This record gives sequence, structure tokens and C-alpha cells, in this order.
Amino acid sequence: MMNEKIEIELIKQTTRELESSLLYLSMASWVETTGLGGICEFLYDHSNEEKKHMLKLMRYINKRGGFARIKKNIVISNKQYTSLKELFQELFEHEKKISKEISKLIQFSSQEKDIFTQNFLQWYVEEQLEEETLINEILHKIKLIEKDQIGLYLFDQDIKNFYKNRK
Repeated sequence: MMNEKIEIELIKQTTRELESSLLYLSMASWVETTGLGGICEFLYDHSNEEKKHMLKLMRYINKRGGFARIKKNIVISNKQYTSLKELFQELFEHEKKISKEISKLIQFSSQEKDIFTQNFLQWYVEEQLEEETLINEILHKIKLIEKDQIGLYLFDQDIKNFYKNRK
């Protein structure tokens, strides 16, 4: 049976994962209006990944005898970005925030002596390291080509080809 305090904290993380999915979705929609199909697909794909992270948490909570649910209303952002740099900077900050929350969850599960949850959350640690690194690399590339429209086009095609080959 799952510790009630752990369950409450994991439900909060479930909500954060849904918020992440919706953030990527909103960003993908904005990018789609700019004609950058590769970056758009990258963001839509990551929205789906974040949803899978949420479902993984929900299934874990339920498997351990809890009841997974989303505990608050979530509003989808309609933000209009001024640049890809701004968008990816916001995304990078968001991923760092999620990493901190995962770290807090691991510390909390250690305090509560819940080895099962500690072990389960290790997957999220690896995932967050991958996410932060990827978004940071993209942000660095965007900063390199910031005003170069041909460079931006080639970068968009590069991301498009990367994800086409990944599937």
C-alpha cells in the first residue's frame, strides 16, 4: 500500500507532467504558425512524451494501491512568442523546474523510507537529464543562428530529418 503523503506528492507531479505536455502543445501550435515544420513536429512529439510521463506516474500510483488523478484546473497558455530563442529559453527554465521537483520527490520518498518510489523515480531523473540537455543544445544552436534566416531554415530541416529518422 502506498504511503498517503507519497501519493499526494506523486499526484502533484502527475499534474506537473500534464502541464508540461500542454506547454509543449501550446508552443508547437505557435511554431506551426511560423512555418517551421521540423521544430513544430519536435514540440508536438515532446507534448506526447510528457503525456506518457504523466500516464506512467498514474499507473504507478494505481499499481501501488493509490488513486491517481489530476487535482486542479489547468489553463493552456495562449502566449505569442517573439522568437524561438524566447520559446526555448522558457522551455529550458521549465525543464529545470521539473528536474527540481523530481529531486524533491526522491528526497521525500527517502525521508518516508519508500524504496519502491525512490527506485521508480530514477527513470524520471534520467529522463530529465536527457530533456534538459536536449533543450539546452537546441537553445545554443538557436543563439548561433539567431538572425540568419537560411541558418534557421536549415536548422528546422535538420530537426525534421532527425525526428523522421527516429520514428
